[in-house]
Amino acid sequence: MSVYAQNLLGELVALGHDVTMVSQYRGDALGRGVYGGGPPPPVPGVRVVGLEALGEQSGGRFEDDIQAIVDTVRQLHQARPFDLIHAQYGYPPGLAALRLSRELGVPNVVSIQGGDGHWVGVDCCGTHQRAIRAVLDHAGAVLIGCQSFADEVMGHHGTAPARFTLVPGAVDVGRFRPRAGWQAGQWANPAHPTLLYHGRVDRRKGVLDLLDAFARLAPARPALRLLISGIGPDLDEVRRRVAAAPWCEQVELAGYVEYADVPQVYHRADVFVSPTYAEGFSNTILEAMASGLPCVAAEAVGVVDCLRDGDNGLLMPPGDVPALTAALVRVLDDEALRARLAQTALHEARTTYAWPLIGRQIDGVYRRLASTAPDVAWTEDSGPPDPCRYREAPHLL
Repeated sequence: MSVYAQNLLGELVALGHDVTMVSQYRGDALGRGVYGGGPPPPVPGVRVVGLEALGEQSGGRFEDDIQAIVDTVRQLHQARPFDLIHAQYGYPPGLAALRLSRELGVPNVVSIQGGDGHWVGVDCCGTHQRAIRAVLDHAGAVLIGCQSFADEVMGHHGTAPARFTLVPGAVDVGRFRPRAGWQAGQWANPAHPTLLYHGRVDRRKGVLDLLDAFARLAPARPALRLLISGIGPDLDEVRRRVAAAPWCEQVELAGYVEYADVPQVYHRADVFVSPTYAEGFSNTILEAMASGLPCVAAEAVGVVDCLRDGDNGLLMPPGDVPALTAALVRVLDDEALRARLAQTALHEARTTYAWPLIGRQIDGVYRRLASTAPDVAWTEDSGPPDPCRYREAPHLL
């Protein structure tokens, strides 16, 4: 279960909804190494049903997992009928939602979150392209985090602009707040200024670029520290590079961090770095903003909608290591800049991206769709699925 989904569930319960969550998870060693894996945690006031993604784990048979969702939700609906189905990812669960709406007659909402917009059906295979286009064109509502991401998906699939409802990312500002005694721009530990990368350890998130930039900074700044928090498909490569570097003692790899402990990770840091190549809407940037950290990030899809260069963050082109290095030098050497960026970002996190605000937006979509008939005028592949590179490495999808 994603952090986003966990927070959304809490908001829906607070708004009076009766909620059941069916969450697929990876239970194998590879899945746990990339995602954390394991059954979803309990959520107060929510019926949580965990389904192990056996198809994904067995040669990328996503179709098996779609059928498992359909069968499970059908049984739950027979016992206690649902009024609406909300899929938190375009594929596989988005296609399951379309099937269920046609079978049960209830409306659906689909959120496009990240890889389902960046990669599914793009330089991939015809099966996944047709599936994601069916979802984009026929879901009752398609929620997407920002305009830049919507523009990317429209470019990939020709989706009509009117199909998207923009609902930005959100952050729990009660959980994520500046550390005790925080003063904008000042170091948490003056002896060791610390850069933080927190999130999926994946080269597509720019983590290897960050190591290259740190290699340029570290020799002249022996007090500087880099904290990398998270797991992902490139964690072993990061470990290898750090272990071989002369500045290895300046880097800490925190590994997987439980969500309850994540605020303390931000409190250890002075600057948040996100050199990502693309996002749906970056939850970690919002958490850093709410924690009072200045942000240095790539000028990428899903980032430019919440960070503005020189105003509430510093931006550089994705993949540009010299520009990333220069931005880090700038923010490390200018306390007034750090303070201004952090203060502006903190204010926006609290007034624009707090979960109660976003929860009410999503509630409004539910109320608009309630009791409406689902769109069933879509077709589904009946033949065998096309070969696809993501069946070889489904954890990258």
